Amino acid sequence: MLNLLKAVWICSWAVVLTLALFGPIVVAALLGKRGDAAFHGTQVFAWCILKVCGIRLRVTGKEHIQPDQKYVILSNHASYFDPPALVLSLGLQYRWVIKKELRKVPLFGLALETSRNLFIDRSKGSDALESIKNGVAQLPDGTSILMFPEGTRSWDGELLPFKPGGFVIAGQSGLPILPVTVRGSHDRLPKGHAAFSPGVIDIVIHPPVVVGDEPIEPLMKAVRDTIGSALS
Repeated sequence: MLNLLKAVWICSWAVVLTLALFGPIVVAALLGKRGDAAFHGTQVFAWCILKVCGIRLRVTGKEHIQPDQKYVILSNHASYFDPPALVLSLGLQYRWVIKKELRKVPLFGLALETSRNLFIDRSKGSDALESIKNGVAQLPDGTSILMFPEGTRSWDGELLPFKPGGFVIAGQSGLPILPVTVRGSHDRLPKGHAAFSPGVIDIVIHPPVVVGDEPIEPLMKAVRDTIGSALS
């Protein structure tokens, strides 16, 4: 019963905060204001969600981020808390590469589109990667993209196999990869559970990886090993 009450409580707050915070973002979209303002709105939303849930963030490695540099940010993914934690922790502008189905979520979907996030149709393979590459080229200076190379949340918090899309985009766009580890989010809100528990989520930012002409498989392994090294 306690878990059910927790779930109802957080869902109620989420609805209220979504209406209160994403409403102005949608209005900004209709008035023609786009991009950075909408992204900052999502940061406010993320702060409120984590505050309500009793989540504290502990960030290390921000010195590895160079201002005004575009990155392909690659992070592990084990919880719904990962996106708000990353939005608040990295201290840079970025856009998500996210599945197109999220466009249909009322208010939230329009806010994501207003922020110029990149929507991907995962059924289209190489065509989807080409559309992402074109989208990355049109992003403002200093605006990165963020992808979850596992493709979905991990059930147990352990790393899943990585998909090559983010690495291909980095190679074709000439952008360095910024590996990021999210540790502890699975303990706060595991996949398949509605109840959360307050506590700390660690965000570990690793040194950027310059992408050259090397084969993609060793690059994927190196980045995966780097992200996994901070999960222990």
